[in-house]
Amino acid sequence: MPFPPLRPVVGLVLSLLVTVTAVAAPPLTAAQSDPVALGWMQGAPPPEDKRIRYTDEDYFAFPKLRWTVCHFRQLMPTVGVSRGEGAARPMTRRLDSALDAVTFTPLGATAPMRWADALDATYTDGIVVLHDGVVVYERYSGCLDAEGQHGAMSVTKSMTGLLGEILVADGTLDENARVDAIVPELHGSGFGDATVKQILEMTTGLRYSEDYADPDADVWQYAAAGSTLPHPPGYRGPTSYYDYLRTVRPQGAHGETFGYRTVNTDVLGWIIARRSGQSVAQLLESRVWRPLGASQDAYFTVDSSGTPYAGGGFNAGLLDLARVGQLLLDDGRIDGRQVIPAAAIARIRAGGDKAAFARAGYAQLPGWSYRGMWWITHNPHGAYMARGVHGQALYVDPTARVVIARFASHPTASNSANDPITLPAFDAIARALMVTP
Repeated sequence: MPFPPLRPVVGLVLSLLVTVTAVAAPPLTAAQSDPVALGWMQGAPPPEDKRIRYTDEDYFAFPKLRWTVCHFRQLMPTVGVSRGEGAARPMTRRLDSALDAVTFTPLGATAPMRWADALDATYTDGIVVLHDGVVVYERYSGCLDAEGQHGAMSVTKSMTGLLGEILVADGTLDENARVDAIVPELHGSGFGDATVKQILEMTTGLRYSEDYADPDADVWQYAAAGSTLPHPPGYRGPTSYYDYLRTVRPQGAHGETFGYRTVNTDVLGWIIARRSGQSVAQLLESRVWRPLGASQDAYFTVDSSGTPYAGGGFNAGLLDLARVGQLLLDDGRIDGRQVIPAAAIARIRAGGDKAAFARAGYAQLPGWSYRGMWWITHNPHGAYMARGVHGQALYVDPTARVVIARFASHPTASNSANDPITLPAFDAIARALMVTP
């Protein structure tokens, strides 16, 4: 997720309390918190009480986040991912309004819910469903429209993981190599003696906490290192993502337990830069975004050194995110041309160590695993996902030939808040489309 602006510790605690308080109280509904209805950043200039600045402690707290998620490039430095000069690859539309009436039962519930009602319940800003590459459902709300861009949050990790798997399939990157053999600066850190494979599967043993509800968690120190704002007087800590990664210490054995930590993805970003000679933004542009026939440029937020935030800084248009899902569904081929190695996608679909994943205790995700920084369901359809806080999702169902791309701004960051609706809803749509003539 995008980090809040750097502040002294008291400021970080205040920012945290603002967010926690907003979520603890009964949140505004999707309609009540619509950023257009609330008037955020409207006017020339906007009224003082309707302005959102990167320097605000609550710029990413609900309900402001419902505007922020579509406007990161107005708030902080970014680096572009160009679609190139060619025409966008056309997408056929055959919209099916009957999908609104598809029903499913949320996890832990007894009453059914309609697909149309699930969208507001999950604070969906935009959702696209593809069936065999055809757009069968498309809806925008909140801050997003078809020409807008939205923060992908930790869906970014899966884009970075895909790049890592591409380099492994190409033979450019050895998954069994030690991290410090590729990035010597990480020798002696918690990452140094881990393998690339353990980074890709997030089974590293690290002393690092990513509990956003804990003001003393390591993630806030990471935020301070990556901030592009001036540091407070007396600050002596790391001043970039790479600087911070060198300070992470080991804890436990590598390879035994899945541990979801953003720092693993930024280490992978560093590995990618060293092995390919390109940043994650440059490599995504050359290997995926231009060949994809994207309709819009994308971008990454960056730290004070211009390093793309490989773990959560990607922003893109919704249809283009769906195009990525279709590329994976088609085993890396577009119009008969192999764009990315099929082996990279096959590795992701195969999944990772289920036992290591189970030890992490994700009660809502039984039988899942994690591979190439993608979440693998191992359900009967072989579906897999990219997932990000506040409801970002890219869902690929190879059996149903369905792709679902969603951007959202749920008031609760954790996916555990929307998974009880999202997971059965996505599965129900895929099954409904399988029987559609």
